[in-house]
Amino acid sequence: MPVVLPDVSTIRRAVEYAGRAPSIHNSQPWRWVAGPDAVDLFADPDPQLAAADPDGRDLLLSCGAALHHLLVALAGLGFSARVERFPDPEDPTHLARIRPQDTAPSPGAVRLAGAIGRRHTDRRRFGSRPVDRAVLDTLGRAAAGWGADLHVVGPGDAHRRLIEILGRGASLQRQAEAYAAELARRTGEAAPSARAGLRPPAHSVEHVDAAVLMVLSSRTDDRLGALRAGEATSAVLLVATDQGLATTALSRPLETARTRASVAGQIVGAQLCPQLVLRVGWAQPGSPGLPPTPRRDLDEVLRTA
Repeated sequence: MPVVLPDVSTIRRAVEYAGRAPSIHNSQPWRWVAGPDAVDLFADPDPQLAAADPDGRDLLLSCGAALHHLLVALAGLGFSARVERFPDPEDPTHLARIRPQDTAPSPGAVRLAGAIGRRHTDRRRFGSRPVDRAVLDTLGRAAAGWGADLHVVGPGDAHRRLIEILGRGASLQRQAEAYAAELARRTGEAAPSARAGLRPPAHSVEHVDAAVLMVLSSRTDDRLGALRAGEATSAVLLVATDQGLATTALSRPLETARTRASVAGQIVGAQLCPQLVLRVGWAQPGSPGLPPTPRRDLDEVLRTA
């Protein structure tokens, strides 16, 4: 039997769904090239935040999430896929080559495809319903399946230490003029000088609710570790959405090496490399739906070879 591969319209649909992946500061720093038997993922450095992300770690996290979203989208369209990461040593922007296969995708991946359109970053206060341990274990397995570690920070001393570490890191960031100005341009937030004397609004990690904080860590502190951590982040967020949970991926608290080192030493273990803080919980009953986040145009990010 001949191998049946997705046609151009199917690839376009899959890439469109991949574009709904979460990205750091909604930068969406990716582009795709669709060939006759593969789809290539490239980093698009234009949206990269120079002050916040000088080494491209956040860019790789974002692109990893988009890569996983593409695999899930292909599964929802009936295709499995084989992935080669960093296929061209001469081109550091070439992050992955995805070869669709005509073998049936796993039922779990097919199920997650339905969660792509429902996943939204929810920074609101969550409800008082606790998240069951069994659900948290499911999220941990989702991260482990993509080579990452998901550390649940329960109530008590560890939780207080994490909040303190993140608070100190945020304070250092606010004091860095280049970072503050860059973030204001990207997000529309007022620069500190524009709101002098006013305390910044509480970050979502500071909400007093039944949300659970988790630290997602890679096992290596390199480009592959960051890319795989992005894939794991996508997996955790989609599984959580499928379970009905509200979610937030928090990158800003870990954008400094000093803060990441503190989280490693005091929270998750020095052998791990913290990449993101994830916050999950049940939305407040009756909470209105969240508006969609603006996305780059499909023809801007996809080229057909």
